Amino acid sequence: MSDSQPTDLPQPVPLVANGTHVTIELIERSGESERLELDIVPDQQADFTRGFLGEGTPLGKALLGKEAGVYPYTVGGLAKVRILSIRPSEAPPPDDTATRRQAVLQKAINESDRVSAMIFASSFSGKWGDYDPSGVEKWDKEEKEED
Repeated sequence: MSDSQPTDLPQPVPLVANGTHVTIELIERSGESERLELDIVPDQQADFTRGFLGEGTPLGKALLGKEAGVYPYTVGGLAKVRILSIRPSEAPPPDDTATRRQAVLQKAINESDRVSAMIFASSFSGKWGDYDPSGVEKWDKEEKEED
């Protein structure tokens, strides 16, 4: 009896999971496609613009647990997603994701406040006369200078 191990055992099929790097193709109903490379990460570390896809996103959920192949993915004008390759992630997610996300959120809140003030200013008319929106425009200019 020999102590050698068989070398022709089947290798496990890689599956998309947290901590994997995937190369995918998003296929539109028209047949056009877009190729993306993404690392699957926990949602709090997600930063799509830097290639880190949160596992709780619709696309993340559609990919998790799958092996290379084509799967239905009917979101917007998309019809399918093709997983081309799966390998372990090499790049760690950025540490500043939460800070950057908060800055983007604050910028959106500021813009919403500005738009609301402009709408109010342009529609306001009282017993003292029309409201002059130039004060809001000045506020808007000051906000942009702070950014």
